Amino acid sequence: MKIQLLIITLLVSISACSVNTGRYQQHKDSMPSRAPTASELIDITPRAEPHSRGGNRSQYQVRGKTYSVLKSAENFSQTGIASWYGEKFHGHLTSNGEIYNMYAMSAAHKNLPLPTYLKVTNNANSQSVIVRVNDRGPFHQNRIIDLSYSAAYKLGMMKTGVANVTITAITDFSVTEIKEKLTENNLSTDSEQRKYIQVFATKNEVLANKTAQALENLYQINTIIPMNDGLFRVQMGPINDEEALNTLLTSLKKSGYPKAFSLK
Repeated sequence: MKIQLLIITLLVSISACSVNTGRYQQHKDSMPSRAPTASELIDITPRAEPHSRGGNRSQYQVRGKTYSVLKSAENFSQTGIASWYGEKFHGHLTSNGEIYNMYAMSAAHKNLPLPTYLKVTNNANSQSVIVRVNDRGPFHQNRIIDLSYSAAYKLGMMKTGVANVTITAITDFSVTEIKEKLTENNLSTDSEQRKYIQVFATKNEVLANKTAQALENLYQINTIIPMNDGLFRVQMGPINDEEALNTLLTSLKKSGYPKAFSLK
């Protein structure tokens, strides 16, 4: 009897250890206890990066299935179902060796090189985000991308958990060229030529201020936030040259602000 009790005790101990030594502490994924802050909902700024050492083998296998990794994200676009991943994976390594942060604007994709910047648009409500792909997945059938919690939250997909999206790779990193063109062509002082671009409008004053500051730092163009009808309107300018204005407007639309427009 003592021997039997000892064996049972050892089996229980081994079982407990096997549970605790797994990669993830949670068995199932879950939503975090707090929503993203305003600053955590600002799109990431795309920039040219070399492919990471980790996560970019030409082929890899998961659950017996082989996946191929693209050499380039140039002209890549895809439409399908997006899901998201959160608390279970937070703080763990991504496929390229970084630490997953569910409050960062990141994503996982099965085939794109790491890292890749994507514009993701929710086809149900036209909301869009810019994310940086630094992980592999999702490995569930019929899903094309796994989004971070913040990205999914901004896209308005928390109630359903999934969304039909269109993803488009961003491979044009010409912000520096845009800055130079804006500086070069913005020297005119003719007040009649001065124009502004309205980037977007929101009721969230904190989000408006954070976004305006980020855009001003990125493009080195003055931003203002006039309020009208209960909306904070993030505007950039004045811009004195039509070509410079159109260049900036095109860049903004590619970077997650499709409703940006010129104020005549």
